[in-house]
Amino acid sequence: MRGKANSADSLLDELQNTLAHGTVARRVETLRRVTDLFIEGAVDYSDEQIELFDDVFKCLVLHIESKAKVLLAERLAPLGKAPPRIIQHLAFDDQLAVAGPVLSQSPQLDDKTLIENARRKSQGHMLAISKRTALSGDVTEVLVELGNHEVVHSTVNNPGAQFSAKGYAKLAERVENEDELVSLVGVVASMPRHHYLKLVAKASASVRARLEAANPQAAHEIASAVREIGRRARSPKVASEETTIAHGLVRSLYEDGRLDDAMVYSFASTGKFDETNAAIACLAKVSVSIAENMIVQARAEGVMILAKVAGLTWPTVEAIIRLRDELSGMPPPELDACRSTYEHLRPSTAQQVLRFHRMQQETGRAAPAA
Repeated sequence: MRGKANSADSLLDELQNTLAHGTVARRVETLRRVTDLFIEGAVDYSDEQIELFDDVFKCLVLHIESKAKVLLAERLAPLGKAPPRIIQHLAFDDQLAVAGPVLSQSPQLDDKTLIENARRKSQGHMLAISKRTALSGDVTEVLVELGNHEVVHSTVNNPGAQFSAKGYAKLAERVENEDELVSLVGVVASMPRHHYLKLVAKASASVRARLEAANPQAAHEIASAVREIGRRARSPKVASEETTIAHGLVRSLYEDGRLDDAMVYSFASTGKFDETNAAIACLAKVSVSIAENMIVQARAEGVMILAKVAGLTWPTVEAIIRLRDELSGMPPPELDACRSTYEHLRPSTAQQVLRFHRMQQETGRAAPAA
């Protein structure tokens, strides 16, 4: 330890001389020696000593070439006790070769810093952030919102990435302009099913429109292909274990005669999408996939059609609409207008429209609006 202290004292003396009179080459060599000294004893240094190294690094990097800063970033990035201010400085460097290693590895960067970096710097900086071993929902939300296709791909394919409800909604929104994003959904095993279904529905419609515009004569074949993709995407195999359990519970309640309007209201008002969807499917006597398809539509008519066939009261219908809009991030519809529509909707009309929706699932054609 005494030898290390003498080495540090000698190096600090040299540092003062270097900063005052040294050439760029001499600064680089001093930076290398300071880095070696820090890495050698990083585990044992006190906070005060690390702060001293922080000051030294900040002084040395002001007038050195990029290659030296890249090397410094690569050496400091993995260290848990790296000097925080130099790490922050390197992370916000305009050159991705300098910032990248720190953004993708350094445990010294908190969520606030990562989010600020993503909002201020380049797509390359965001791509580096997306490769961290762990990403919080707050960070992935920004990456999905602001990142290009490559950034979103990297984020979704990162097994350490977490997603908030808002982040899932933003991911679903991206499909309207980036059809290939539908291929990412299978990677996000934890994606709530209502966001997954909305994503698939948007992608299917977007792909269909683009392909039919390019080749109108193949419209029938295109519709068949898109319908098959949608059918596979909505199959029970895609559902998570939680979704499967929820559907089984609701089916048992229905078969026991205990599933009623009050229970559906309880599901919807407490944010249980899977249970709500399965319940309305049972009471309307349709498959879960048909109910899912109608509930995740942008407009509220699908919910009202199912609810009218199921014999649900308006308070329960309102709770379902609110649940759907809250989870998907969609703006709420005019509920007074919805209530008027629902009260004037005849059960026989609802049954007829529901038949059209069944036809839609079987043929791939759009069902008419109520």
